[in-house]
Amino acid sequence: MTPRLPLTLALLASAAVFATPLAAQTVAPPPAMVVDGVPAIPQDLVAGLAPYQQSRHANFLGWNAADRSMLVKTRFGGSDQVHVVAKAEGDRRQISFENEPILTAALSPEGDALVIQKDKGGDEFYQLYVLEAGRPRLITDGKSRNWFGAWAPNGRLVGYASSRRNGADMDLYVVDPKDPKSDRLVAEVKGGGWNIADFSADGSKALVLNRMSINEAMVYELDLSSGKMRALTDVKTKASYVDPKYGHDGAVWLTSNKGSDFLRLGKLDAKGGFTPVSKEPRWDVSDYAVAPDGSFVVYAINEAGVSRVRVMDVATGAVRPVDGLPAGVIPYSIGAAIQIAPWGDIGLSMSSAKVPGDAFSIDPKTLAVTQWTHSETGGLDPSLNVEPRLVEVASFDGEKVSGFLYQPDPAKFPGKRPLIVDIHGGPEGQTRPDFQGPNNYLLNELGVALFFPNVRGSTGYGARFVNLDNGPFKREDSVKDIGAFLDALEKEPALDAGRFAVNGVSYGGYMCYASATHYSARLKGANCYVAISNFVTFLQNTQAYRRDLRRVEYGDERDPKQREQLMKISPLTSVDKIKIPLLVATGGTDPRVPASEADQMIKAVRANGGSVWHVLAQNEGHVFRKKENVDYYFWSSIMFWRKTLLGEGGQ
Repeated sequence: MTPRLPLTLALLASAAVFATPLAAQTVAPPPAMVVDGVPAIPQDLVAGLAPYQQSRHANFLGWNAADRSMLVKTRFGGSDQVHVVAKAEGDRRQISFENEPILTAALSPEGDALVIQKDKGGDEFYQLYVLEAGRPRLITDGKSRNWFGAWAPNGRLVGYASSRRNGADMDLYVVDPKDPKSDRLVAEVKGGGWNIADFSADGSKALVLNRMSINEAMVYELDLSSGKMRALTDVKTKASYVDPKYGHDGAVWLTSNKGSDFLRLGKLDAKGGFTPVSKEPRWDVSDYAVAPDGSFVVYAINEAGVSRVRVMDVATGAVRPVDGLPAGVIPYSIGAAIQIAPWGDIGLSMSSAKVPGDAFSIDPKTLAVTQWTHSETGGLDPSLNVEPRLVEVASFDGEKVSGFLYQPDPAKFPGKRPLIVDIHGGPEGQTRPDFQGPNNYLLNELGVALFFPNVRGSTGYGARFVNLDNGPFKREDSVKDIGAFLDALEKEPALDAGRFAVNGVSYGGYMCYASATHYSARLKGANCYVAISNFVTFLQNTQAYRRDLRRVEYGDERDPKQREQLMKISPLTSVDKIKIPLLVATGGTDPRVPASEADQMIKAVRANGGSVWHVLAQNEGHVFRKKENVDYYFWSSIMFWRKTLLGEGGQ
C-alpha cells in the first residue's frame, strides 16, 4: 500500500503543482506510445492546441427504413462510433460503445439488424458483428481478415469476403447474421481483391467484383446455390469496373473507364458491353446510387477534387445539378457514400475547408438540401478557415501536375511564410479541398502555409495519369514532380524558400523520405508517417492478402531486374543523402507498412549522425485512429515544425 501524506503536506504538494507555471508542466505520452528523441510536450502547447483538436465529423452510413432515421459515424470519446440521428438537426444518439473505432456499419433493408466492422489495434484483421443493445456479437471467425460486402434485399443474408482459408485469398461467404451457424463458403477464389457487391432481388444470385488493380477489374454473377460464376465483363478487355449494383429491373449498374480515360456511370449489356449514361466529358464519377424504383440516379463527379452532385431522370436522361451543398468533398466511405431511402430521399456527407464533415439529405424532386448534423469545431468559427488555391505546374517532362495551396492571413502574418508540402498516400489517392482540422492551427496560429500536391499516379485525373508512375522504372518520376512544385513555390512572393519542409503518410511517407534524399538542400525537415523505406523489404513483409496488388503498382521484387531497380530507388539505399531532421511515426500493428520499415530507416539515419524523432503507437496500425495517439503525434509534429521551420519557440 502506498503511504498517505499527512493532510498539511498533501495540500502543500497540491499547491506546488498549481503554482508551477503552465509552460513548465509537461504531458506524459499515452500508455501505448513509445517516444524516442521527442522533447517533452509542454502543457501550455497542449492547451493552445486543444480547440483545433476537438473538431468532429459525421459520416453518413445509411437510412433506417423502419423509422426514417439516419445512421452516422462520429466521435464523442476516443474513437469513431455509430450514432443515430432521428431527424434533421436532431441529437446524435450513440449506439456502439467500443474501444476500437468502427470502420463501417450497415443496416439491414428492414432496419431490424445492424452489422458493424472493426479490427483490434489497427491490425486490419477485421471481424463482422451484429450490434445488439449496444453490444457486438461476433459472426465471423475471429481470426482472419473479413470485409463486409452487402445485405440481401430480404435482410436474411450478408455477403462478405474472408482470408480464413489461407491468409491470402479473399474467398466469398454468406451468413444469416441472426444465425452464425448458417455461415458458408459460396466461392473459393484466388487473389485478395474479391468481394460480394450486391444481391439480386430474389436473393438467389450475387454480383461479385474482382479488383486486380486500379486499372483492371472483373464483374461476375454468382449463383449462390451452385457456386458457379459467370463473367459479365470481357475477360480480354482490360478496364476498371467499380461498385456494380442491380437495378430494380435486374440491369447491372456500375462505373467504368472502358472506352474512356475517366470513370463513367453506366450499365452492362447481356454481352458484357458497357453503355455509359453520364455525359460529362471529363472527370471521374466517384459515387452513385440508383433509386429503388429505378426512376432516377444520383451521382457525383470529382471535378479537380471537388464533388459535384447530379440527379438524372433515367427515362429522359435529363440531368440536374444539386447546388445547395457545400463546395467540398464527399468523404471516402467503405460502404456506399450515397444512398437513397425507400421513400426517395438522398443521403450523403460533405466536408470542405469550412465544413468539418456533416450529413445531408436531398429531395430528389425539388433538389432542396437539408443539413442533418452540425459537427462541432472546438468552439472555433469554421467560416474563418482558409480556402485553398489550385496551383498547376509543368513538371520536368511537360506533364501538368497540380495541388492545393493554403496560405495564412497576410494581415496577421506579414512577410514571407514557411511552407509544408504534404503528400498523400496511395499512391492511387488524391488530395482534395477537405476540412483541415488540426492543420488549421498551422495556418491560423503559426502562419505556416500548406501545399497538398497531386503528383502523377494520383487518382481523379484519368487512367493515363494514374499509370504514369507504375513500376520501379517510373516510380521516381513522381518524386521529380515534387521538384517541379518546389521550383514553382519558391517563386511565390508570400513564401519563404529558405523555410520549406515535407510531410507524407504511407506511400506519401515514401515520397517524404525520397524528397529528403533528393531535395535535402531545399528542405528544413521531413515528417514521415507509416512510411516505406525499402520497397523490397516492404513487399516481402506486407500482409499476404495485399502483396500481389502492391506488386502491380510498385514492381515485383522476385524479378531480378525489378528488384535491382526497387533497391536503387528505395530511400534506405540513399540514406547518406538525408541532411535534414526527421520525425517518424509508426503503428506497432501496421499490416501494410510494418514497423520494421521505420526501424531500419531510423537506425541508418542515426548511424550517419542524423537527427530522428520517433513516436511508435503500439496499439495502432496503418495511421492512428485513437484520439489520444492522434493528439500526441500532432503535438510532436507541432514541436518539430516550431523547431525546424520557426526556430524553437519563435517565428
